[in-house]
Amino acid sequence: MIGRRRPIRIGLSARIFHPELGGAGIRSRTLQVLEQSVAQWAMSRDVLVLMVPSVVADGTLLRSNIRLRDYAEYLDGLILQGGADVSPQAYGEEPLRPEWNGDAVRDAYELELVHEFMEARKPILGICRGMQLINVALGGSLFQDLPTQFPAASGHETPAYDRNSHTVKFVAGGKFVDWFGGGVEGKVVSIHHQAINRLGRGVVVEAEGADGVVEAIRWDGRSFVCGVQWHPEFHAQFADDDLLDCAPLLEAFLAAAR
Repeated sequence: MIGRRRPIRIGLSARIFHPELGGAGIRSRTLQVLEQSVAQWAMSRDVLVLMVPSVVADGTLLRSNIRLRDYAEYLDGLILQGGADVSPQAYGEEPLRPEWNGDAVRDAYELELVHEFMEARKPILGICRGMQLINVALGGSLFQDLPTQFPAASGHETPAYDRNSHTVKFVAGGKFVDWFGGGVEGKVVSIHHQAINRLGRGVVVEAEGADGVVEAIRWDGRSFVCGVQWHPEFHAQFADDDLLDCAPLLEAFLAAAR
């Protein structure tokens, strides 16, 4: 159609499922997937969403000249979705328990993505793990496990999964206050046991929980880099729960992408 504006192209980082020990069929393969709710949340604003697969320079299958830098140049923005723990080794620590090893393969892939999109001055929005990954990419660290290392924290991960919610408060004078029309707090869906410990370079806090856990961050640099610990993509599912309408966050990200 003449005059139709090109849709914004947003990349979505992949969740990586590694082959299961003793697995057969599809369980013996490496899977790269996206969570439907994240894609649909972004697509609610007529956005073209494309999953960015990891690029293995010296892989055992087919080599390619395509690099993650090519995706950063082609796409208008990046969303980092949730998933596995960030490996403590990514911020210079050893796992306190074996189950907190995280996924070093995914870390390397997403850290490179963050680097390339920041170099290209393309906007980045991190969700849950994505926010933690941004902080680590900028030299920060995480609590490997809130109940162990920050016992004053409330229950940020429960069997209720996507029905677990709590209130966050926006930092006065921050961007979130502006984006959310002067609002000071909101109820959000929370599913995590790790959280930001030491802030990365140029990282400022935009929201906190009543227990002091960092709930939203922003990079005070030359491009839009922002993360939230909660899951805005789940909020539309439970509109009856008086959850925070996260449309302003999506609009701010897409405005930067335009």
